[in-house]
Amino acid sequence: MRNTPSASRRRLVSGAGLLALGLVPGLSLAQGAWPAKPVRIVVPFNAGGTTDILARAVAQELTKSLGQSFVVENKAGAGGNIGADIVAHAAPDGYTLLMGTVGTHAINKSLYSKMPFDHVKDFQPITLVAGVPNVMVVNAEKAAARGIRNVQDFIKYAKANPGKLNMASSGNGTSIHLAGELFKTMSGTYMTHFPFTGSNPALLSLMSGDMDVMFDNLPSSMAHIKAGKLKALAVTSASRSAALPDVPTVEEAGGATLKGYEASSWFGLLAPAGTPMEIVNRIQQETAKALATPAMKERLQAQGAIPSGNTPAQFAQMIDRETKKWAAVVKASGAKVD
Repeated sequence: MRNTPSASRRRLVSGAGLLALGLVPGLSLAQGAWPAKPVRIVVPFNAGGTTDILARAVAQELTKSLGQSFVVENKAGAGGNIGADIVAHAAPDGYTLLMGTVGTHAINKSLYSKMPFDHVKDFQPITLVAGVPNVMVVNAEKAAARGIRNVQDFIKYAKANPGKLNMASSGNGTSIHLAGELFKTMSGTYMTHFPFTGSNPALLSLMSGDMDVMFDNLPSSMAHIKAGKLKALAVTSASRSAALPDVPTVEEAGGATLKGYEASSWFGLLAPAGTPMEIVNRIQQETAKALATPAMKERLQAQGAIPSGNTPAQFAQMIDRETKKWAAVVKASGAKVD
């Protein structure tokens, strides 16, 4: 075919159109106008828990800074694996993100006999949003009736009433579950574990009196502690929380029996593997800016969360360290989920 001027012009116009649409082979999606439509952040637990609280706080800020809606979708089940699996197999175009947790990206690999995704190969870490201690909480009314004022009282009561206490968690394999399992192992107590599909339904059951104890993420329990519905016996971190300075650590409260006890949680944004790094870096930078503002810092710290905003590489290194750490905890606790 003869290469006429009009044919050349048609090819030029066509190529320009494809470029505008971001459809030219070999060009990154990030070279288009991202975000050009709403972005969903999948929360692998029910609404009301710490994962959901942090995701909604971040979504609100990203909506403002990037001029496009960031919408939270709750997809609970299997200790966070159902929601995480949705993101693992989503298109790597920057429009589906995960608010991952220590459960989905450190604990579950060792806890579950079969995983629907590879927590390293199937994801691109973006940034750690926040780290939080868990808090050992009991139903305030029932604790008072049983004379439980502290961790030592709790252990004494549990040993005198084996199998009588019900331990709630946000699901099998979550840090909330394993924090309780580690406590049981180290203190020599037995409690019946009841996994729920998120912190909120577990907390409702605890406050109603059906459950007796929970090792919840601090942000989702804070309001109930302040309202007097729950009594905080101890925090699970290595040091006390600035949000509850008068509440001892489990190690402090438990003495020699619980020496070395530590089981904190963390939450961070991840994308499907293969998501263009231009998009990943932009999300990280905007999230870090939001987390560094005085208003956001105050909002999260008041709930016991410690904001981060680290780089994708730093978050990836942390996930590697945490995977190894929790593998040892899972082995020591004897916990397993089929």
